[in-house]
Amino acid sequence: MSYTIAIAGKGGTGKTTLASLFIRLLKEDNSGSILAVDADPNNNLAENLGVKVKETVGSILDAVSRSPEKIPAGMPKDTFIEYQVQTSITEAPGFDLLAMGRPEGPGCYCYVNNLLREITAKLMKDYDYVVIDNEAGFEHLSRRTTRACDSLLVVSDATRAGLRAAGRINALVKELNISAKRNLFLINGSDKILEKEIIKKIGLDYIGNIPADPLITKASLNGASLMELDGGAVSLNALRKIKEKIWHRS
Repeated sequence: MSYTIAIAGKGGTGKTTLASLFIRLLKEDNSGSILAVDADPNNNLAENLGVKVKETVGSILDAVSRSPEKIPAGMPKDTFIEYQVQTSITEAPGFDLLAMGRPEGPGCYCYVNNLLREITAKLMKDYDYVVIDNEAGFEHLSRRTTRACDSLLVVSDATRAGLRAAGRINALVKELNISAKRNLFLINGSDKILEKEIIKKIGLDYIGNIPADPLITKASLNGASLMELDGGAVSLNALRKIKEKIWHRS
């Protein structure tokens, strides 16, 4: 049975960085097979993980739309697309990566989301852990790209706007009846300790802070993979202290 971690939050809070570090730690702990799902159309997760994406779900849909004759006779369109998506998965040492991308054709983005949900649900059965890096904001929740997970981790910085966004995400999760066994909240890039009243107002299970890490800043500037980040980095050490709150199987 796979364990799914979905990461949400407003733009600029470091969701992709945290997704990369989670994969790094899961691999470090020999936790089992790992599928990284880049559900953000900007496709930054692959770069952070030091891998090159062959194709995205969006590019596959575009290709099928442009050349439908490539679908073998007698094969349903969805079956053909599913096969293409499965063969597009990037294999890396210790994990696999599936990238969503964004199709260029108009009116097909919802189809991508529906297809991603269906394919991911099937793929999950083949992995011990699935880490989903969602796009920024609330649209993926409204479209129910994330329908169910074991841990929904809402990430914020220590700004008023970030905290407001975290509260809105929690409200939307409840409104849409999105199923998450754990609704968690994490402050990224700050040592600021939140007041209890602020935490209570957000309504999520606050699990701690990840301080700003100069090694991550350096890696970002150099385009280096976070899989090669120094094992003593402050961000990794902070995550090691709280990781069981995120992916411990109870």
